[in-house]
Amino acid sequence: MSNTKKMDIIYEDKELLVINKPTKVLTIATDKEKFRTLYHEAREYIKKQNPKNKIFIVHRLDKDTSGIVIFAKNEKLKKYLQDNWNEIAIKREYIAIVNGFVSKDKETIKLSLSEDKTHKVYVNNKNGNLAITHYETIAKTKPYSLLKVTIKTGRKNQIRASLSELNHPIIGDKKYGSLKNPIGRLGLHASILKIIIKNKEYTFKAKVPKEFKSIFEREVLEYEKKIND
Repeated sequence: MSNTKKMDIIYEDKELLVINKPTKVLTIATDKEKFRTLYHEAREYIKKQNPKNKIFIVHRLDKDTSGIVIFAKNEKLKKYLQDNWNEIAIKREYIAIVNGFVSKDKETIKLSLSEDKTHKVYVNNKNGNLAITHYETIAKTKPYSLLKVTIKTGRKNQIRASLSELNHPIIGDKKYGSLKNPIGRLGLHASILKIIIKNKEYTFKAKVPKEFKSIFEREVLEYEKKIND
């Protein structure tokens, strides 16, 4: 992201800024990677409105995952959202392209996950944190399947690790066993986020990236039409 003009703002009011994050952009800087991030772009954007404005990150997406990211414009709201995130975020829906023909039309995956020293998430039935992931198959061919994925927990790399455990890693996800990258990016996108703040419900939607349509054009267009009806 080179400038704020390219920032895809989904929603904005006095307290919230919701952005459709591109792939290959960090949400916020890490110890090892400090180059330009979505947070920097959001901060520049609001400070152009008023130099006294502040912005706070509420949650993150992996660098290579695109889709909905929420920022709070005050620290009190940020703390409230983070402290109550699992109760507030009542729907977290992703769309994913995975390797292989997924035989089941739907399934709930329950795993205990931990993170190793290389920051890779793995199944750890003794000491891991519970991760609950549900998917429904939208379309499937022999090489690839298109899935609608919802999560009940928000563990790091949860969707990527869970689908890899089923031997259907997300395309472009070399870290979790994918050997194919037909769209030049990770095939995972956060498409819908529904939250409740002080009894008010917000539903945010992020358009599916065009790269997904290069494999499942009709199905992606139908999915977008359905969620926007």
